[in-house]
Formats: sequence, structure tokens, C-alpha cells
Amino acid sequence: MAEKQDVVIIGAGAAGMMCAIEAGKRGRRVLVLDHAKTPGEKIRISGGGRCNFTNIHAGPRNFLSDNPHFCKSALARYRPQDFLALVERHGIAWHEKTLGQLFCDHSAKDIIRMLLAEMEKAGAELRLETAISAVESAESSFRLATNSGTIEATSLVVASGGKSIPKMGATGLAYKIAEQFGLPVVETRPALVPLTLDQAQLEKLAALAGVAADAEARFGKAAFREAVLLTHRGLSGPAILQISSYWREGAEIVLRLMPDIDIASILRGMRRTNGRHAVQTALADILPRRLAQFFAEEAKLTGRLLADLSDKAIDALSTSIQAWTLKPAGSEGYRTAEVTLGGVDTRALDSRTMQARSIPGLYFIGECVDVTGWLGGYNFQWAWASGFAAGQDV
Repeated sequence: MAEKQDVVIIGAGAAGMMCAIEAGKRGRRVLVLDHAKTPGEKIRISGGGRCNFTNIHAGPRNFLSDNPHFCKSALARYRPQDFLALVERHGIAWHEKTLGQLFCDHSAKDIIRMLLAEMEKAGAELRLETAISAVESAESSFRLATNSGTIEATSLVVASGGKSIPKMGATGLAYKIAEQFGLPVVETRPALVPLTLDQAQLEKLAALAGVAADAEARFGKAAFREAVLLTHRGLSGPAILQISSYWREGAEIVLRLMPDIDIASILRGMRRTNGRHAVQTALADILPRRLAQFFAEEAKLTGRLLADLSDKAIDALSTSIQAWTLKPAGSEGYRTAEVTLGGVDTRALDSRTMQARSIPGLYFIGECVDVTGWLGGYNFQWAWASGFAAGQDV
């Protein structure tokens, strides 16, 4: 005999728990299933353990999707201020970092405890270490075969995330369920991920591993201004993670180091006042020392004096720094990707409810949907908003 529930939610992450809270508030019998030992693992590790739980600037322009209008409804109905109000009701101390990013003062576990408390208050049940072996549609319901028996539910919500960080338990289950029910899936790829360089470039840049600099990273029309970090594998740092969501294999990215200053004008001024300085010494007043040495060597100016440089040579040196073109070989993949780009095609979903248009009672929310946010709390806001939207309808 199958266990009966009104709503079964697959996945005890941010979106799944939010959906459970909202559905429970409406008097629905809700069961959340997860194969992990603990809920909210990606919440726990996020933001360096302090959870960048939203961004006060979150809006449709901060998200990538084949259908960029899809996210508008959910984001408008559940805003960053709504989640912040919940955080404050639970007395969780928080602070704002740069660019509208909100973090817990103490621990990401505060957010997990808050969600679990809200689920309990709403009467939603959480069942962990539960593996799902099959999902089938019955007449006006769904049947799930699990390691603890068969469960039947009127509504099924898939909130099992994407493929990113498999060590946290990511499996791609959502895409398999979507395809089983005939829903298209937009090609998935790692996003918000460090980029790698080929061996020749790595050898050339070996002395720069560990160097960070303020930069604007650009690919096509997309540009992000934050720190760039050179590593022993390639490129990382916030600006690189951001641009990785737009970059495609075989293409180049452009880094504008120290984007707030006119390096050529500064070098000309230094040539007038300190012409006896070596080029790399002058550059070290503008750039981290190892970068200064690198660009001086690349321009074959090591040991040359500023006074010896023509305007043309200064312009060429400045361009090499502020239009530094690199061709990544690839990315570090799902192992370190913060999120998954692509996912369940939004054209198959109702933007107001997150329900599959062709399968009544079947919903997809959170990271498994083809809506991917920028770095900085945007993906959590999509989780809260999409979970809230589905929770009002299941």
C-alpha cells in the first residue's frame, strides 16, 4: 500500500524547503525527500560558510536563460526584501557586502535552521537518506519508488538542483525526470566556475600564480568588474566566475586590469618626473609587482628607462595591460562550479506557478530550471522566488 501525500518535493535545498514552507502554510500535506544525510548542504557551504542569501539588487537582468522573460513573474512576487524580512523575524544577524550582497554575520547554518523551523511550523515533513529509484505518473497522481517504500502524491515538485559540486550529492536527477515526462532540457554546462589555460599559457604565466588584481573581464557584450586571480590552473576570482557563464569554448576573453585609471597617461607623467626609473619599477607603482615584471618582460622593456620610451611604446604597453587577451582552454567543470547553466526548458513551464504545461501536478524549481543568476546571492533569490511561486499552487 502506497503512502499518500498531497505534495512530494524532491530535494531539501533552498528551493525545495521554501516550497515546502509555502505549501504547508496552505494546509497541504507535504513531504520533502532527499538522499543526503543533512538538508541544505549547498546553503551550508555558500559564502564561505556565511551564506550570501540574497542580493538587494536582484532583478531579471541578473539572470541568464534561453527565455529571459521567464523569471520576471516569480522574482516580482517574492523579492529580496521578503526573504530579508523572514531572516530578521528569526533574529539572524546579517550584513551587506559590496554590490548588494547580503551575508549572515555568524553562520550559513542559521539560514538552514530558520528554514527547518518554518517547515516544522507549516507541518511539512522532511525525510533524509531516501533514494528514489523510479517516478511514474498514475491517474491524477505520481508514484515514487524509494528505499523506504512507495509514495503517492497529487503534486510532485522537482527541486533536486543541477550537476554542480557532485561531491555535495548533485546527480542531474531533475533532467532525467523532465526527459522522462517529455519536457525539453536546454544543454547544461558549468557556470560561475574558474577557467583553465593550456599548458603553454600556464608555463608562461607560472610566476603569476596567486596574484590578484582589480579588473574588468569581458566576453562579447558581457563585462564584470571585480577581482581576477591567477592560479596554477588558470583564472579565477569573482570577475572570472561571472564571465564564465557567458564564455564559450574556443573563444577569447579580454581583461582590463586597473580599469579606473589611464595607465598610459600615468606613465607619461612619470616619464616627465621620474624618467630614470626602470619600466618595471614604474609599473610596480600601478600593478602588483609580479604583474609589472611580467608585462615589462612581455614588451621586452625590462631594464629600459621610462625616459627612453616613445608615446607609441607607452601606448602599446598600456594596451597590453588594459586589453589583455587570453584564450581559456576550458573550465574546472562541475567539480567547482557554483551553479549549472541551462536546465529544464522554461518554455515547457508556467512562469507564474512553475508547473509543467503538459503535465498537471508536476513542477520544477530552483537550479534545475534554465534560469541562472550572477554571482552574489542571485541564485539563492531565484531559489526562494521559484520555490515560493510553486508553493502557492501545488
